[in-house]
Amino acid sequence: MEQTIDPTLGPVLARTGNERAVLDSFLDFHRAVVLRKLRGLSDAEAARRLVPSATTLAGLVKHLTLVERNWFATLLAPEPGDVYLTSDEDAVASFTIDVHDTVEGLVEAYERACARSRTVAARFDLDHVVPHPQLGEVSLRWILVHMIEETARHAGHADILRELTDGESGAV
Repeated sequence: MEQTIDPTLGPVLARTGNERAVLDSFLDFHRAVVLRKLRGLSDAEAARRLVPSATTLAGLVKHLTLVERNWFATLLAPEPGDVYLTSDEDAVASFTIDVHDTVEGLVEAYERACARSRTVAARFDLDHVVPHPQLGEVSLRWILVHMIEETARHAGHADILRELTDGESGAV
């Protein structure tokens, strides 16, 4: 009997790929985990505070949407008027859910931001370097590793919050 690999495990499928394929697959895997944690919840469940901080499932996805735009579109391919956000106030505000935020809208915005990030990143090789307002210079390789770390950390938060919401846990 032939052994099959769960297609949701992109990093496993890229296990013999080149560096770019491995980095992209790990980032896409964690992006998908975050979205799976939000899907199937009502707007109220997604916005419910379950921990002492203001962190919510909806807030995590809203924050990651901003992070995607900040690190890929704004840093690598800025358009007129784009400003790289660096302040603590911007970070805190990115988690804030308002009455107009819905699960559907948050998912769509995150999917659009991730698609844009993929498109922008594909234009550059891993050694491409851009100026960063706080760090000096960063390479696309560094940005991808940072985004894997950032997204995976928040996927872990989302897993805990989803388990507290309805008992569901795990990557799939």
